[in-house]
Amino acid sequence: MTDETEDWLDDDGYPTDATLKRVAEWPHTDIPALLDFLKSIWWCPDMLMDRAGGKLHMSTGGWSGNESIIKALQQNRIFWVMHWESSRRGGHHEFDMSRLEAKR
Repeated sequence: MTDETEDWLDDDGYPTDATLKRVAEWPHTDIPALLDFLKSIWWCPDMLMDRAGGKLHMSTGGWSGNESIIKALQQNRIFWVMHWESSRRGGHHEFDMSRLEAKR
């Protein structure tokens, strides 16, 4: 579902409105591609995003661009209901991805 020709981030590295809309409307039938897309637009994914043991951990790092992506994910109701597990102070979010792991 990603389109390499589209500019998903603005000149300052923030997700564009089109990017956030895409996250919010991403079909629940292609969650692995959504996760790849999120990693490609997340600021500092090597330090602030980790997927292991059936869990996805995302920390915003206080960066407003990452916080906007989390808000877009919350608007993706099916993703949020199926996968959100917890959020805590400091912009830390945990998602249960075990259903995806079981399908492999």
